[in-house]
Amino acid sequence: MGGIAAIAKVAGHRVTGCDANVYPPMSTQLEAEGIELTVGYGADQTALNPDMWVIGNVVSRGNPLMEAILDRGDRYVSGPQWLAENALSGKRVLAVAGTHGKTTTSSMVAWILEDAGLDPGFLIGGVPINFGVSARLGARPDFVIEADEYDTAFFDKRSKMVHYRPRLAVLNNIEFDHADIFADLAAIETQFHHFVRTIPGSGKLIVNGADPAIDRVLARGCWSAVERFGVGDGWSVNAVGTGCFEIFDHGRPVGLLRWDLQGEHNLQNALAAVAAAQAAGVDPAQAIESLAGFKGVRRRMELRGTVAGVAVWDDFAHHPTAIATTVSGLRDQVGRARILAVLEPRSSTMRAGLMKDRLSASLEQADRIFCFNANLGWDVAAALAPLGRRATIESDLERLVGAIVAEAQPGDQVLVMSNGGFGGIHERLLASLSARAAPATGA
Repeated sequence: MGGIAAIAKVAGHRVTGCDANVYPPMSTQLEAEGIELTVGYGADQTALNPDMWVIGNVVSRGNPLMEAILDRGDRYVSGPQWLAENALSGKRVLAVAGTHGKTTTSSMVAWILEDAGLDPGFLIGGVPINFGVSARLGARPDFVIEADEYDTAFFDKRSKMVHYRPRLAVLNNIEFDHADIFADLAAIETQFHHFVRTIPGSGKLIVNGADPAIDRVLARGCWSAVERFGVGDGWSVNAVGTGCFEIFDHGRPVGLLRWDLQGEHNLQNALAAVAAAQAAGVDPAQAIESLAGFKGVRRRMELRGTVAGVAVWDDFAHHPTAIATTVSGLRDQVGRARILAVLEPRSSTMRAGLMKDRLSASLEQADRIFCFNANLGWDVAAALAPLGRRATIESDLERLVGAIVAEAQPGDQVLVMSNGGFGGIHERLLASLSARAAPATGA
């Protein structure tokens, strides 16, 4: 919604907004854009008398401002519908969908097109470091969008991605998530089937060729060309040295990728991005060269600081699969250095406890685990019991920070994983580490 607000501002509208809790990097982006922000959903905000209310999917019936909008009979629309009608019309939309990797892959594609001089518009659920913003309208035909399967609004229960009508689309992977709106994996696959139905016959799907859920979705009907990555008869990759990977298109070598990003998941994201860029008209060799200059995404394995030899990382991982790949990627990078994994199970799926049986295995490669138990409705200690004494559980944030700082030693890697602000824990950790490292003074 913050990205949509930025696009609307550039399009010439006066834009204001409200939310219950806004935190960096979106809060700083909105401030830089000059977008006025009100904290909370007070009904008194109707005094603004806007021409249109654009409603995000966190707003539900019972919200005082929404109730006032309905009572007044004001015009309102969902964010995805407003975007489709006011920004995407006439664009060649390239959508990136899937349970994991959407933000990073979207950012890679946007950067490749930018580096090729195509000046794309984009809307991404994170802030690509190469751009410094999560969204821009763009003056050229191409528009890259992160296409989420979450529902659109309380009055439109379709997935957001069905609004975007892409010509090119990436399907990274499909897993069960968003337990607050989907009953099971089959329900999610149905939404992806609806998404596939919106892509024209002259369009193209770039899909993970090793994902059985995607195979099931395509088997229900596909009317577009399909290109696969992650398999030998599609786009594939082989390591040829530290930080150097050879990329193949159907067995034909097309270029060497040299970069510092970690993890097998990012290599798969890169394959999808190169394939998508080729479909958009960028030569694969040029796309691979552009990826060497890709700087990543804020809150995706972002190093927030190092104090007295202790590094503090920030990552958005909030699903066991993402947690496992994030920890594994950091392990590949730091070798035998200790990893202190800090987790806030905050997403609706995690809070419901539906992934609790997979949680301990996802953290197995960490040396110490610290879990924030913020009134979770399931037994965290039992879920993490297989990790033994390596796991510490705290329900108070200050005590959690204290326990981490007491454990941290020079050379340690503190990996914080949450899909929220986590109470500013990164700054708290760095400040506490600095205070511990400061020399004692006295008379």
